[in-house]
Amino acid sequence: MLKKSYPYYLANEAVEANTDLAVTDKYTGEVATRVALADVVAIDRAIAASVEATAPMRRMAAYEREAVLQHCVDRFRERNEELAQALCIEAGKPIKDARGEVTRLIDTFRVAAQESVRLPGSGEVFPMDISARARGYTGQWKRVPIGPCSFIAPFNFPLNLVAHKVAPALAAGCPFILKPASMTPVGALIIGEILAETDLPRGAFSVLPCRRDGADLFTVDERLKLLSFTGSPGVGWALKAKAGKKKVVLELGGNAAVIVDEDTRGGYLEDAIGRIILGAFYQSGQSCIGVQRIVVHAGVYEEVRDKLVAAAGRLKVGDPKKEETFIGPMISEAEASRLQGWVDEAVEAGATLLCGGTCEGVMMQPTLLENVDPSLAVHGKEAFGPVAVLSEFADFDEAIRMVNDSVFGLQTGIFTRDLYKAQKAWDELEVGGVIIGDAPSWRVDHMPYGGVKDSGLGREGIRWAIEDMSEVRLMVVRTPQGGSA
Repeated sequence: MLKKSYPYYLANEAVEANTDLAVTDKYTGEVATRVALADVVAIDRAIAASVEATAPMRRMAAYEREAVLQHCVDRFRERNEELAQALCIEAGKPIKDARGEVTRLIDTFRVAAQESVRLPGSGEVFPMDISARARGYTGQWKRVPIGPCSFIAPFNFPLNLVAHKVAPALAAGCPFILKPASMTPVGALIIGEILAETDLPRGAFSVLPCRRDGADLFTVDERLKLLSFTGSPGVGWALKAKAGKKKVVLELGGNAAVIVDEDTRGGYLEDAIGRIILGAFYQSGQSCIGVQRIVVHAGVYEEVRDKLVAAAGRLKVGDPKKEETFIGPMISEAEASRLQGWVDEAVEAGATLLCGGTCEGVMMQPTLLENVDPSLAVHGKEAFGPVAVLSEFADFDEAIRMVNDSVFGLQTGIFTRDLYKAQKAWDELEVGGVIIGDAPSWRVDHMPYGGVKDSGLGREGIRWAIEDMSEVRLMVVRTPQGGSA
């Protein structure tokens, strides 16, 4: 059960300023708890505190940063079920998947603890004497924290996508302010509660739920040195345009594709079906790398289509608190209604509805379509719901062209047993990651993760995020030539 209310955290301290933000149970629609909302004055104070914390954070020894992160790991384990239940309620995530996200939260902080004592590249020495004028010079460089960071997190993974910002910042020695999604702030506030138990310098962190129209300082304030945003492309690119001189990292949308080649037969095909179903419908398809386009070789198309339809029909849809539920609610009725409209538009334009296609309130049935015009929204835009479209290809080059025909480029999955085709896909697909033998939805939390084109800028994954949250500082040493002691 959730608490009656939650404070926000300003400069490491809980502030029970109000209870203005109602957080609903996404399945029942009832108010589950209330959260304090930060105003512009509080956000400004948090930024000022993060500036004051910059030098103390930089002075923290590696083992001290490691201890903070390890404390979080230990406390997350102790409060595992509480975190999972909160996630199930505030995000509508089926309880089994919610427990899985808590596991990933723990993994992300655990890897960050390890990386905090081996910061990438630090201390490398290299010769400078590439010509006569540089004789006697040597160089050495290290990474130093970039300074105060601004983080804006989404609703769909409100624990682990917060972790992918907060954990590397702590590992790198950067103070931060965090805006969790207003629809799912509780998980981030529990993380804040646990961080408040540590000896971090005052101002090292603030967790500030706030209205979007009052959050401009997260983007425009010049005291902040990095903005990391995860969310929709429209919002992300607009924030980048307003961010000024600070570094910007964007993890935006996608309409991820999976290719099923002709050699995927027998047991390999059964495995592929299971992975595609999981990728398309896990947590109601509300994932940037959820399977939206299923591109299948003509030789196995009918078999793949029929098996996918049958498998989708067996999925349990309903109350996310029940252990057997696979598909819970979408985040809001408005989002479910939007996606229903996209499906209806496609059917009216001549697409074939293979299964699903209906929603009731926030609940949408797992939906598969074929013969969808690529110009339609359900094919070309980000569905962000339990809907996928099937298309047929004749040769592998055509499949690659079909996948690349998108404004997005986050990840692609390839089911093939041909090493050369796998290599060709890695060489030619315009995406941030190519997953061989699995759906594009697969991710482990230490890998470089991010997209190209409208899917964003930069990479998450602890090591790569630390690089974004730090700067290279060079020292050159000249050894005088000649002379005597």
